[in-house]
Amino acid sequence: MPTSRATPPLQAFVLHSYDWSESSLIVDLFTRGQGRVVVVAKGAKRPTSNFRPLLLPFHPLTVWLSRTAADGDAEVKSLRAVEWGGGAPLPAAALMSGFYLNELLLKGLARQDPHPLLFDAYAETLRALAGAGDDSAPAPAPAAVDTEAVALRAFELVLLRELGWLPELDVVTASAEPLVSERRYTLAPESGMVADGQGMPGATWVGLQAALQHGSAAALRQACAGHAQALRTPLRNLVHYHLATAQLRTRRVGLQLQRLAAPPHER
Repeated sequence: MPTSRATPPLQAFVLHSYDWSESSLIVDLFTRGQGRVVVVAKGAKRPTSNFRPLLLPFHPLTVWLSRTAADGDAEVKSLRAVEWGGGAPLPAAALMSGFYLNELLLKGLARQDPHPLLFDAYAETLRALAGAGDDSAPAPAPAAVDTEAVALRAFELVLLRELGWLPELDVVTASAEPLVSERRYTLAPESGMVADGQGMPGATWVGLQAALQHGSAAALRQACAGHAQALRTPLRNLVHYHLATAQLRTRRVGLQLQRLAAPPHER
């Protein structure tokens, strides 16, 4: 159990880890109270380490960090204790989506910058992906909503809003004029909400803005349902624009896996 030399407990998820020495790991954590935190997990690679079975992605954790004079102002903290927070593993079918979420957070979040609402959205999205990617669940009907895509679009919206990258969706960005319900608009990386005649109806964007303001994950997913495909390109373009990248690593790997899984004549 943690001692008085440890910080108060933090809710956390592992985003990424890599070797630091023969026996230890550097771990990038997403915590609710402190945002992204990088820690040293000393001895985590040893077979007898208590850290070894716990420091895995997509599992809720409670962590305690060292609170020594040396660690006080250090950018990399020492991990003192970890407790598992319950939950089932993310199904194999949802792993790529989970790694996509982690890449967004690793690239988008500065260290020590708390975003509790984004943390809650991440935890809720993992739960939604666990249900959507459940390999034992019956196959959905052809007309069923793509719950995995809906969950990802909802998370992207929260991420963009929390990082200050999302304009108001219910007004034209350049003029602040309210959107007309029947007119079509799109979300452009450099100019925000613009009327283009090819995007989604104004009523849809207004509904998304209302769901974001409501703050309910279920309400936001409901607002995204039926529009996940139409939202994919504008939201991905906005993410790529602010992350200054043309393609995320998880997207590139996903495309490679799709090509490998395709029949030889379609590769």
